[in-house]
Formats: sequence, structure tokens, C-alpha cells
Amino acid sequence: MRTSDFDYQLPAELIAQHPASRRDGSRLLVVHRETGELEHRGFSDLPGYLAPGGLLALNNTKVFPARFTGALEGGAEFEVLLVRPLEAELWVALVRPGRRMKTGRWVEFGGGELLMTVEDFGEEKGERIVRLEAPRGGDINELIERWGRVPLPPYIERTDTAEDRERYQTVYASSRGAVAAPTAGLHFTAALLDKLTARGTELVELTLHVGPGTFRPVSVEDVAKHRMGREWYRIEPDVWEKIVRARKAGSKLTAVGTTSVRTLESCADRGGLEGFTELFITPGFEFRVVDRLLTNFHLPRSTLLMLVSAFAGRDLILEAYREAVEREYRFYSYGDAMLIL
Repeated sequence: MRTSDFDYQLPAELIAQHPASRRDGSRLLVVHRETGELEHRGFSDLPGYLAPGGLLALNNTKVFPARFTGALEGGAEFEVLLVRPLEAELWVALVRPGRRMKTGRWVEFGGGELLMTVEDFGEEKGERIVRLEAPRGGDINELIERWGRVPLPPYIERTDTAEDRERYQTVYASSRGAVAAPTAGLHFTAALLDKLTARGTELVELTLHVGPGTFRPVSVEDVAKHRMGREWYRIEPDVWEKIVRARKAGSKLTAVGTTSVRTLESCADRGGLEGFTELFITPGFEFRVVDRLLTNFHLPRSTLLMLVSAFAGRDLILEAYREAVEREYRFYSYGDAMLIL
């Protein structure tokens, strides 16, 4: 299987640079796997496609302002992306340019309120182990919230704004730790979730802290040689038991986003409800938990496009993407949605 098998042409103007005016105001492309039919609807039509008694799995991870930028002596710009904590003040971070951020280097943010020191090299290219300190006192997490910036994806070519603090976050986000949003969930409003519940859909929550690997390009042509980044996940035991009972009873489970899919299938594959996953889903994968998938439109040649191709078939997905381009759907994180039945 080749990475180029998952390529498609996308005009740059279809990459959404801002969210829709309303969360549920996005378009919804409904893909029927059995018949190959494609329907063009609005996201607010979603409840009509979910049968009463089914489950809707939501990733409740919460994006934190993980991006820091500044200038070193001499004016050279740098960027730090906090990835995950190792302990209270010690973090794994991605730094750029790496050659400037060597062991012992330190930088200040917020006029000296937050101090970041490079302590060691990390496992991946560009990774550093950094120590965060508050020389003037104060809580480290509060200072991160104050001085960090929203880690918008690289294809959103603008500076983050106050609006992004709200809109690059699901309305049900509660577990802080992601450096990217589970974007399929961005379309939901509290009112729409209430409507789904009233119609008999049961909402279940899980957590996968989305890491920077979600944007990492596949750099090898042989798909089998690609390695996924590690991401932490957890499903509460009572939630997993509920999912198992519902599936035994014949209820359908709809996963909201590829992160929910990877969490659920990791639990089924490994039998553990908490840990780090590197699950890479490609065509030929046997899905054991997920029956339906709600997702956004993904980058060409990406692991996320490979996952949805595994779920619906590569030819059908690429046909759906071609039609979405022709009809000028909005793509990627702030774009429109696809429901695969």
C-alpha cells in the first residue's frame, strides 16, 4: 500500500481559515457504505440519521494554549509547543529551530513570569525536555493559560485570536491535555446534544489527548513503514461496560472523530482502558467496536484519510472527496463534516 494511493487535489481556497458562524451551521456529507450513495445535508440534520438506542462516543479532551513564540538574543524567532507533562514542571516539548534550543538554554515569557529551560533532548526529532518555573510565584498551569497561544494547525495561516480559544474547543471538553482539537466534535452545540439525547441517543465520553503527530506528514511511500506518535487515552470502566452491553444488545455505536475510533479500537485490541496508543488504522483493519463514523475532511496522504478509507473503502472515500471539492465544501479543522453510515 502506497502513500500516494491516498492523494487528492484540493484548491487552497477550500481550506477553512475560520470557523462557521454557527457551530452546527456546517454542511454534512452523508456517505452510505452499502449503496455508495452520497447525500448533501446540514449538520443540524444529524439526529435524523442516528437511531434511538444507539451510542454516540465523544472525545472530551480539552485543548490547552500550548504554543509559545518569542525571540532569542540577536532577534532570531523561536517556537515551543508543549506536548505533554512528565511531572509537575517537566514537559516534553517540540522546539523550532532545534539547533538554537540546546541543553541549558532558557527563555522567558510574560515579562519573566514564566521561565522555560531546556534540560535534555527528547526521543523524537525536534523534541526537548523542558522545565517550567514561575520565578515570581504562581501556578504553572495558570501561567500556561495566560501566556500560551492556541495551537492552531499549520494550514490555518493566520494568528490565533480570542475567538479561537472558544471555537477551537468542543462544548463538552473537560479533560485538559490536547495540542489539537478533536475537530469532528466542534460542530456540536449543547442544544443539538440535548436533541440527540431526547431522541434516544446515549452519549458516552472517552479521552484521547491529541498530540502533534496528527499533523505529521507521512514521509515514506510504503505505508507499512510509517510510525504513529504516541497519544494517551482513557475510557472509564463503567463506560466501557456500557459499550460492551449495548453492542451485545445490537445497538449501533457512532464514533465522533478519528480520535474516538482509535481509542475504542485500541481498547478492543489491547484490552486495556488506559495507556498510550500508537494504533495505525489502514485499509484491511478489522473494526470491532465502531459502526458509524462522524468526521471532518482530512489532508491528502494523511493517516486520518487512511483511517476513513479503512472504514468506508478508499475508492468510495476518494469519490466523496472529489464531489465535496466540486461542491466547494470547507475542508480540515474548521471545515465541514462527513457522516459515514
